[in-house]
Amino acid sequence: MADNNPFPGENNTGHIWDDNLRELSNPPPRWWMIAFWASIIWFIVYGVLYPMWPIGQEPTQGIMGWSQMDEYKAGVDEVEAVRAEFETQIKGMTAKEILAAPGLSQYTVASAKVLFGDNCAPCHGGGGQGGPGYPVLADDDWLFGGTIENIQQTISMGRKGIMTAHGKILSDTEIDGMADAILAGDPMSDANFTQKGCIACHGMDGKGMAVLGSANLTDGIYRFGPTEGESQLESIKNTIKYGVNDVTDPMTREAVMPAFGGRLSEDDIKKLAVYVHKFGGGQ
Repeated sequence: MADNNPFPGENNTGHIWDDNLRELSNPPPRWWMIAFWASIIWFIVYGVLYPMWPIGQEPTQGIMGWSQMDEYKAGVDEVEAVRAEFETQIKGMTAKEILAAPGLSQYTVASAKVLFGDNCAPCHGGGGQGGPGYPVLADDDWLFGGTIENIQQTISMGRKGIMTAHGKILSDTEIDGMADAILAGDPMSDANFTQKGCIACHGMDGKGMAVLGSANLTDGIYRFGPTEGESQLESIKNTIKYGVNDVTDPMTREAVMPAFGGRLSEDDIKKLAVYVHKFGGGQ
């Protein structure tokens, strides 16, 4: 920095580097100053019109009386006004009637998406694809029936499968033979299927009974898929050996669907029934 200013008459600060590199002291452009002062004025005006200045725990309310909460409530009221017509119809209709009404059915599916995400998706997946130990809702295989009435009843009352643990009834060799027959889709080919009483729940043809929630053993669709490092055959053997919800066996499979009748309204349950049916697996 030079001690003496070698550029007399120039509007600089006197800070000089390398003989001619200097810091000038020119005013900013007029348009910039206008914008600068306009922004300050707008800041003050905004603070007068809208909530802004902190006073204790609350801001000033502003002379406009506007608030985000009021705007939010007004928006909710607008949405509710649009939904009111559809919601009124839903209250007076059965799930089957809603399903048969194209416009109302479309609204119900859109409305139930959040309901399904909050209450069902953690177990059954966002698209009804199921998960480890949880049924698929997007196929046409239903333990307790797939009509809209069945689905509504399942959601409302819940379900609990029951299967005796046959590890105390069948030998390992017998379990192996029955598992092989089930995996082949022909459980009746194994003599133990009829002799050990399996037909009482799964029927003479092995196709299950919806009234009992017993599985169809001929279609190759399994309620319990193989876990990591396990084959489907091994999974079948474990189900036969340890049963489902058998309180006498600590290794039993667990298959319990909670009842939502006490958690959700009747209208919400109807919406969910329509939504699940629309996955494509309803009957």
